[in-house]
Amino acid sequence: MFLDGIRPEMAQEPASAAGTPIVAFDFDGTITTKDSFTTFLKWRAGPLRWWLGCLQLVPAALAYVLHRDRGRIKAAAVKVFLKGVPHDRLEADASRFAELFARKLFRPDALATWKRWRERGARMVIVTASPDIVVGPFGRGLGADLVLGTQLSFDPQNRVVGAFSGPNCRGQEKVVRLHEVFGPELRLAAAYGDTSGDTEMLAIADEAGFRVFTAKP
Repeated sequence: MFLDGIRPEMAQEPASAAGTPIVAFDFDGTITTKDSFTTFLKWRAGPLRWWLGCLQLVPAALAYVLHRDRGRIKAAAVKVFLKGVPHDRLEADASRFAELFARKLFRPDALATWKRWRERGARMVIVTASPDIVVGPFGRGLGADLVLGTQLSFDPQNRVVGAFSGPNCRGQEKVVRLHEVFGPELRLAAAYGDTSGDTEMLAIADEAGFRVFTAKP
């Protein structure tokens, strides 16, 4: 569920962060109980298309055993399930997905911590390896000031190309993206994550919460 009293249109663009605590949350596995992008793809594709797509991804999955690059296998999934989808259609599908799945995915204890920081006047940022276009509606529903995520590439007709327009937003890239917005001297008041992909972000926080949220919807 989205936080009480928060509507998607209440999310704002980041302003000057001087004197304002900045708190960063990973999304998948931290705010949510499981990977939102995989759940989105499965929901959007439907049962038959999902399993056919998974068969197409077998070579990419086997290659992952060797290269261990999550960005490459995620890009392969984007190509299989989303290539050619218009930007507007994908945005609409993501908004609908958030409406349907927020209550099923959000951890109540993560929401309580989010709300506590927001009430203290902190600037709230979601930093996620999932595509920002998919997580964005969840962020707006939570009243996030900013969502930083992996960015999909679109062609001149604004259709999904089947690749990323930049690096997978994981590991050091999370810190890079935060520095781009808030400056190289950024020190987070708090950061929360659940995998090794959050280590670098947690390292620049005064309060580092690793796998501290365990409640289920």
